[in-house]
Amino acid sequence: MAKTSNRTLSVSCRLKELRTQKKMTQSELAGLVGIKRQAVYDIEAGRYLPNTGVALAMAEVLGCRVEDIFYQAPAQARDVVLVDEEFAWGQRVNIAKVREHHFAYPLVGTHARMEDMGAADGLLEPGQARAKILLPEERMASTALLLGCDPAFSVLGHRVRETPGHAGLNVRFASSQTAVTRVALGQAHIAGTHMHTRGGDDGNKFLVTQKMKDISGVLIAFSAFEEGLLVAPGNPKGIKGVADLARRDVRFANREEGAALRSLLDDLIKESHITAAAIQGYEYLVHSHAQGAQAVRHHVCDAALGLRAVAVTYGLDFIPLSHVRCDLVIPSDLMTHPGVAAALDIIQTRAFREELACLPGYETSDTGRIIAEL
Repeated sequence: MAKTSNRTLSVSCRLKELRTQKKMTQSELAGLVGIKRQAVYDIEAGRYLPNTGVALAMAEVLGCRVEDIFYQAPAQARDVVLVDEEFAWGQRVNIAKVREHHFAYPLVGTHARMEDMGAADGLLEPGQARAKILLPEERMASTALLLGCDPAFSVLGHRVRETPGHAGLNVRFASSQTAVTRVALGQAHIAGTHMHTRGGDDGNKFLVTQKMKDISGVLIAFSAFEEGLLVAPGNPKGIKGVADLARRDVRFANREEGAALRSLLDDLIKESHITAAAIQGYEYLVHSHAQGAQAVRHHVCDAALGLRAVAVTYGLDFIPLSHVRCDLVIPSDLMTHPGVAAALDIIQTRAFREELACLPGYETSDTGRIIAEL
């Protein structure tokens, strides 16, 4: 007999109805099936789900099929706030319950996930801001949403999902500014940002204080990595730095405004005494490290912005431009959220830091350190 919590039960039971139709008492049914009367009572009350053998025996005694006794309860529908503008492409969404609101993020498009095709948390009802929830309430309420562009966030997401209990962590790609803005608006639990230092000011702290002026929170170091230019294997164009992007024989793929790498590029352009207009492809945008790598790999361009770890993954060469720290931004009132708390516990472990340090271009000397309290 398998014990099942009422909070996670997604199966309905018609045992009492079918037993009553047969004019059979709980004790009589229990005797014919070979279980105790209390077990029948608990099954009918929804406290227990029987194992396959007991379910088959009950179906035989009652002259019906197992699926006539137990059936999947209809998915619950909830009002949601639609985030992003890609809902015309499909109904499958991630659901982030932040405080008392449910935000639906599409599982299609350039920012759908860090990797793979993930399972949906809900299905949008066509033409409505409502979604059928596919997760038990406790699971959904215990799953945090992390927005950012560090590929290593995917590793953290997997580690959180491996922990006992209901804690979960969904990870979606977003630029640093978009991620922090979403958290400031209450649409996500954690933002990842890796803005580089400007004029002595810590870039991450500067961005967060600008975007979250009236929100208390904490800035926690997650990783540090090399960022720069992704180029073809062997670097056939002989690109050495940002100044070479202005050459007529070099095609470039840029990142969107708000991306930390775009901000870095614009600063380096000024230092290199060239103009953005001189760069062939400055207006050609890719929206992730992976898209930039694919553009270089398939000869759409000669150089793109990205991380050393991404270059190694795609078999590309790499021209380092900067070394930057990536931080997690978390509002104070969300620190105890189960998914957030699990993520913070994991990044404090030696095992996670050792795994992170194995990624090309990464180091973890600051991982888990509080950078600032906001």
